[in-house]
Amino acid sequence: MRAVVQRVSRASVRVEGRVTGETGAGLMILLGVGREDTPAVAAAFAEKIANLRIFEDEQGKMNRSLLETGGGALVVSQFTLYGDARGQRRPSFLGAAPPELARSLYEEFAGKLRELGVTVDTGVFQAMMSVELVNEGPVTILLDSDKTF
Repeated sequence: MRAVVQRVSRASVRVEGRVTGETGAGLMILLGVGREDTPAVAAAFAEKIANLRIFEDEQGKMNRSLLETGGGALVVSQFTLYGDARGQRRPSFLGAAPPELARSLYEEFAGKLRELGVTVDTGVFQAMMSVELVNEGPVTILLDSDKTF
């Protein structure tokens, strides 16, 4: 799994002009599912992101997690996080999971965040979406369950 995690004051996603998901202060999570991912990977990734210390404490240091701040999360599926453009100009998406597996693990990830106590909204899987957000900090973290970066 791969994720782009952004600390936001607000974020929303629209499909065909209609808001389908939104959050206030918390995290915007763009989530890509890889071919080798499993439910265990989704659960571990949710745990890691929910406990990622990227929110400021009383001294202004990034020392608090989403769980500690009580913030929400907007999770949007983004297979393009597995785009590989190293050898050409047009990215290859061979590393991305097929839609059936990707949908299942995307939903598993969102469900695990909810089980941890996070209020979660989502985009619409496989839809053309417009995402809007206000990144606070700005704070943007790239995560890969295989720890390639």
